[in-house]
Amino acid sequence: MGLDEIKISKAIISAYTDKLTESLDTDVIIAGAGPSGMCCGYYLAKKKKRVAIFERKLAVGGGMWAGGMMFGEIVIQSTAKEILDEFEIETKIYEKGYYLADSIETVSTICSKAIKAGVKIFNLLSVEDVMIRNKCITGVVLNWTAVELANLHVDPITVRAKFVVDATGHAAEVTRIVERKSDIRLKTKTGRVMSEKSMWAEAAEREVIKNSKEICSGLYVCGMAANTVFGGFRMGPIFGGMLLSGKKAAELILKELEK
Repeated sequence: MGLDEIKISKAIISAYTDKLTESLDTDVIIAGAGPSGMCCGYYLAKKKKRVAIFERKLAVGGGMWAGGMMFGEIVIQSTAKEILDEFEIETKIYEKGYYLADSIETVSTICSKAIKAGVKIFNLLSVEDVMIRNKCITGVVLNWTAVELANLHVDPITVRAKFVVDATGHAAEVTRIVERKSDIRLKTKTGRVMSEKSMWAEAAEREVIKNSKEICSGLYVCGMAANTVFGGFRMGPIFGGMLLSGKKAAELILKELEK
């Protein structure tokens, strides 16, 4: 039996179109498929919520792939180990309170488990704007990353959700769009993005969990974006806070969805 290239093309186009169409009006949109974003999506999807993650890059995983300075190992503290255990990711103890995990296994497993739980992940799509209705974030505006990189004038599409999560890392891109393009006052001390401080792992790991919450009506932050928005410290190649942050954001959103 020969292969028909047109059938192959039709299969790809129709399947992708169906998946995107199903995600145009959903429960939660997450911008960024790093560890916190995928973890957030996993815990939401486990509770049968409809979740779409949009990642601007080709690969998911954010900075976790490279571990610490491309050594391919990440450190997880004991408070977050149960999350890796739930994902069935192998860990080994370094010394009391410090666990090691292979960065490639961790990213690929979290991604796989999130998808199997029901999360729809779309790569190579950038969030270039947000939907705002009555000072509430009600969705995002998407375009192909290639369009953005080429600086082409191509109109985007809009995706609606009950809640949006900014998991875009250090840049906190979605929150900065809200800050730049609206008169909404953020729930920070200054009402604006406060920007991250330099590295202090112990403080940052505490703060990233504390800072993972609603930043304005309809918009939550998690992961490094949370510390950028609230002026927290950078944590470096310890990732327990990232996972716990995503889980906390999911738990807060679930409470709102189930009201």
